[in-house]
Amino acid sequence: MWLAFWRPRNRFSLEELSRLTDQLQKVQIVNEVNQDLVIEALRSIAEIVTYGDQNDPTFFDFFMEKQVMGEFARILKVSKTLAVALQILQTVSIMIQNLRSERALYHIFSTEHVNYLITYPFDFRNEELLSYYISFLRAISGKLTKSTVPLLMKTENNEVVSFPLYIEAIQLAFHEESMVRIAVRAVTLNVYHVGDECVNRYVISTPMADYFSNLITYFRRRCITLDERVSESVKNPTPESNSSILAAVDEIEDSLYYFSDAISSGIPDLGKVIAEKMLQLLIFPLLFPSLRTDPTNGAQISATTSLYLFCCIVRILKIKNLANTIAVALLCLLEAFTPRSEVKQNGNIFGHSFTQENHSLDKDAVDAKADNQLLKITVPTSPSSSQIHSAEDFSLQHNCSGPHLALREVLLSYIVHGDEIKVLGSLNVLATLLQTKELDESMLDALGILPQRKQHKKLLLQALVGEGPDEEQLFSPEGGVSEDGVNSQIDTYLQTIKDQYGWSCSCIDLGVSPRVHRFQVVDALVSLFCRSNISAETLWDGGWLLRQLLPYSEAEFSSHHRKLLKDAYKNCSACLLLEVRGVWPDLLTTILTNEWRKCKKAIEASSPQKEPKCVLLPPPKFSLDVESSFSAGERMYEMVKVFVLRHQLQIFSSGGILPDQPPINCPTDPPVNSRSKAAGLDLTDPKPGTEISIAGAVPCRIAFERGKERHFFFLAVSRGASGWILLIEEQPIRNKRGVVRVAAPLAGSNPKIDDKHMKWLHLRIRPSSLPFLDPSKFDVFGNPKPKALIDGRWTLAFRDEASCQSAFSMILEEIDLQTNEVERRLKPLFDLSRPIDELVPSLHVTETSPIRTKTEVSS
Repeated sequence: MWLAFWRPRNRFSLEELSRLTDQLQKVQIVNEVNQDLVIEALRSIAEIVTYGDQNDPTFFDFFMEKQVMGEFARILKVSKTLAVALQILQTVSIMIQNLRSERALYHIFSTEHVNYLITYPFDFRNEELLSYYISFLRAISGKLTKSTVPLLMKTENNEVVSFPLYIEAIQLAFHEESMVRIAVRAVTLNVYHVGDECVNRYVISTPMADYFSNLITYFRRRCITLDERVSESVKNPTPESNSSILAAVDEIEDSLYYFSDAISSGIPDLGKVIAEKMLQLLIFPLLFPSLRTDPTNGAQISATTSLYLFCCIVRILKIKNLANTIAVALLCLLEAFTPRSEVKQNGNIFGHSFTQENHSLDKDAVDAKADNQLLKITVPTSPSSSQIHSAEDFSLQHNCSGPHLALREVLLSYIVHGDEIKVLGSLNVLATLLQTKELDESMLDALGILPQRKQHKKLLLQALVGEGPDEEQLFSPEGGVSEDGVNSQIDTYLQTIKDQYGWSCSCIDLGVSPRVHRFQVVDALVSLFCRSNISAETLWDGGWLLRQLLPYSEAEFSSHHRKLLKDAYKNCSACLLLEVRGVWPDLLTTILTNEWRKCKKAIEASSPQKEPKCVLLPPPKFSLDVESSFSAGERMYEMVKVFVLRHQLQIFSSGGILPDQPPINCPTDPPVNSRSKAAGLDLTDPKPGTEISIAGAVPCRIAFERGKERHFFFLAVSRGASGWILLIEEQPIRNKRGVVRVAAPLAGSNPKIDDKHMKWLHLRIRPSSLPFLDPSKFDVFGNPKPKALIDGRWTLAFRDEASCQSAFSMILEEIDLQTNEVERRLKPLFDLSRPIDELVPSLHVTETSPIRTKTEVSS
C-alpha cells in the first residue's frame, strides 16, 4: 500500500494531461503567487500533447475535447505577468512546430484561438516578448498549406477580407531589429509559396500592395545610408569603414534576394508590381539622375553607389520588363532624368516637365548642337572589311560633359575619363546587362554590347528561315538586328515610361545603326586599355568585356584602334625591359608566366573576376616608401599585369589565338667558368649550412648587432635568373672551403662604396619574395593584405680599398650576368625586328644612388 502511494506519476500519460488541464481550468487569475505553477502546467501540456501526437492519438482527442487551446487564450487574458505570456507563446509554438498529423494541425488552426493570439495586443517594448511572438508567427507560417491557410483567414465571395497572420507580420517589416525583419520576410515568403489563389489576389490587392511600396521606400533609404557610408569612408578612411560598408551591402542584397524569392513564389503579377514600384520609387527618381557627369548635380547619392545598385538590381531580381526598361532608359538623354527641383540656367525645369514635344528638336540640329559633347563615330557604309580596316575616322570625341548625352554614353565617358571606381562601376553595369538572360538581344544590340556569337547566330537563323538579309551579308559588319523591329520595341517602352511613370524621354540616335553603338563601346574599351592611371585588375575586367563582345574576330578593330593598342604596348614593353635592371629581375619571368595564365583565364572566364560590391570599397593603396624594394615590387607586379593584358590584346586584335604560356625562352646552364660553378654551387637556393668553395671570395667584417663584429668571406654569385650575396664562414680544417651562414638576394642590392670610408661597402638587402605573390595573403576581393616588408641595410668592412672595389665589381658582374639571362628569356616577347637596346637606350645603366647606412662598422 505504501509503495503504491509513493509510486511516481507517469509524465506522459492521459491521467497527467487530465490533471494538468484541471489545474489550468481552476485558475481564475494569474499573478506572482501562482505564475510558476501555471508556467509549469503550460510547459508540461506542450510536451505531453507532442508526445501523444507521435505515439497515442487519444492524447489529442482529449486535448480537443477539453478545448485546451481555449484555456490557453483564457489564461493569457487573465494573466498579469509577462512570464506567462512568454510561456503561452512558447507552448503553442512548440506544439505547432512538432505536431505531425494533419488532423491535429487542422484542429488547432480551425479554432479562432490562434488568430486571437496573433492579434493579442502584446507590449512589444519588451524585446524577449517580441522575440517569442515573431517565433510564434514563423511556426504558424511554416505549417501553411492550401488546406490549412483558409482556416486562418476570412473570406467573402471568394475574396480574402481578413488575414491576421499576414497583416500582423508586415506591420513589423520595418522594425529596427534586423532579426525581426528577417523573421517577417520568412513569414511572408511562406504565405506567398502556399499557392492559394485567394491569397495570391489578396497580397497584391489594394491596399495590401502598399507593403511592397513601403518595402522599396525603405530599401531606398538603405541605399542612401549605404552611399553616406561610402562617402564617409572616402573622406575619413578608418579600419571600420569597410566593415560598415559591407554590412550595409549585405542588407541591401538580402532585401533584393527577398524580392527575388517573392517573385519566384508564383504569384501572378507580383513581379510586375515589384518592377513598377522599383522603377517608380528608386530607379527613375534616384539612380538615373545620379549618373550625371556634373559633380554639383545635387543628386542624393553618388554615381558610384548608383552603378553598384544597377548591377545588383538587374542581376538579382531577374525581371524581364525591369531589365528591358532600364536598357531603354540607358538609350535616353541624360537631361530627361534631371530631378524636378533642378533648374537650368535658362530657367527651364527638367524632369517630369520635360516633354518630347517641346524638346523634339530636329535630329540634325541636336547633333550639331552637341557636336563636341556626344560620343560620335563615323562608320563606313560599305560592308568591305578592307575599308573598315583602312578607315581613319573611327576616333571618338570623348569630351563628354553637358546634358545632351545618352545614359549609355555617360557610362562610356566614365570608362574613358573616369577615375578607377567609375571605370570599374561602368564596366560592371555593362557586364551585368550582357549577362542578363532576361534582357532581349535586340536591347543588347541597341546598347552596342550584343556578343558577336549571338549576333551571328541570330542572323544565321534569319537566313535559314528566309526572314533576314541575303546570305552574303550574314557575317558582314553591316549585319545586325532589324532596326525597324528594335525601334518599334524601344518606342513601346518609351511610351510606357512616359504614361506609367511620368518621365518623358527621347532618343536622338534612335535611328542610328546598332553598329555605331558597338564601335563606341569598342573604342571606349581601347581607350581604357591605353590609360596609365587605371589598375591592372580593372583593365582585366575591360579585357573580359571585350572578349565577350568579340570572342573570335578582329574585324571590328579599326586601324586607329590598332595603332593605339600598339603604342600602349610599346610603352609597356619599355617599362618591362627597365624592370630587368630593376630590383626584382629574379622573379620577373615567374611572375610574368603566372600572370599570363591568370589574365588569359580572367578574360576568357564566364563572368568578371570581381563582384560589383568592390566599387564601393576604397582601392588598394601602394606603399608610400618609393625607395623601398617592397614598393618597387608592387610597381613591377602591377606593370607586368598591364603588360600581359596589352600583349594578349595585340595577339587578339590581330586575329591570333592566345597561347596558354607566354613566349619565353627556356633556362640554360650557366657557363663553365662562372663563379657559381667555381664555388661548386649546384643548388637553386644556397641555404645556410651549404658547403662551398671560397676561392675568389673576399674577407670582410660585419656587425649585425652593435659591438658584435663577425668575420666572413664575401661572395656574389648568379645562376640563371637567380643571384645571391653570400657570407661564408671559413672551415679551418678544410682548405679553401666554407659554410654559407647568410644568403641574401643579389638583385636590388644597390652596392655603394662609402664616400668617406673607401673600405666600406653599403648594400640594400631586399626580401627574397613578395607577400602578394602568395594567394593566402589576399583578401576576399583579391586585394593584397597590407604587409609591407622592410629592407635590410648591410655595411661590409674590407681589409683595404682594393678588396672593397673587388667586391663591388663582383656584384656588378654577377648582376649583369643575371639580367642578361632574364633579357634572353624575355626576348621572344618583343618585336625582334629592332634590337632591345633601341627600345630602351639606357637599359644597361646600373642604379648607384646612395643609400643610408643603418649598421655602423668600424674600419
